Amino acid sequence: MSIQPHILVAPHQVSEKAVVCGEPNRVNRIAAHLTDVEPLADNREFRLMRGRYGDTTVTVCSTGIGAPSAIIALEELYQCGVKQLIRIGSAGALQPQIAIGDVIIAEAAVRDDGGSASYVKPGFPACANHRLVGKLQAYCAQHYIIAHSGIVRSHDSFYTDQEQDLCHYWHRQGVLGADMETAALFTVGRLRQIEVAAILANVVLFNQDVKAGVNDYVASSKASAQGEQHAILAALNALCD
Repeated sequence: MSIQPHILVAPHQVSEKAVVCGEPNRVNRIAAHLTDVEPLADNREFRLMRGRYGDTTVTVCSTGIGAPSAIIALEELYQCGVKQLIRIGSAGALQPQIAIGDVIIAEAAVRDDGGSASYVKPGFPACANHRLVGKLQAYCAQHYIIAHSGIVRSHDSFYTDQEQDLCHYWHRQGVLGADMETAALFTVGRLRQIEVAAILANVVLFNQDVKAGVNDYVASSKASAQGEQHAILAALNALCD
């Protein structure tokens, strides 16, 4: 059986349904909602566990920061037989009505990342699987979770010299928030015929200093933690209903 070179698992260890996240420790927080949890691998930014949510087996995998490592995880999970995947991530708001702890359900993403560009020309759209999007929206509505659905922007750095201008430009276009992985996952997932969706907990207010917002998140503010839990439960229920 072929062990994947980066995520260090074999196909028989991986379920058809998976959730991915950036931060390795978030894998532990997702796994806290599962039963029969089994650690699978922990290599570089990739931590993997498998467990059950209800009657459904789910694989959880961290991807680190940015498109390149997210694509590596997706490609190797694909080689192991994953057919449905939801990203549980964080984002910075690009609209003033999005509060800390609100969730953003990405219907599509602006491809301002370099990873997806290495696969296909920029005119190829980065779109979520509409069925999974509908399930995420339904769960949030049923549980009175504040959720904003629309377009997000994925990029490669939030420390560029033009960051404020870029944020205001995409704000004017109605883009809801920014992250670093969703566009790449949507694009490569579509090319590999994997159903992909993303739900992002907002951790930075629009026009808030990025460093201050990230520091608040690292300090695990109550609102950020609650938003993450909402995103986790929405994703698991969307995959396993």
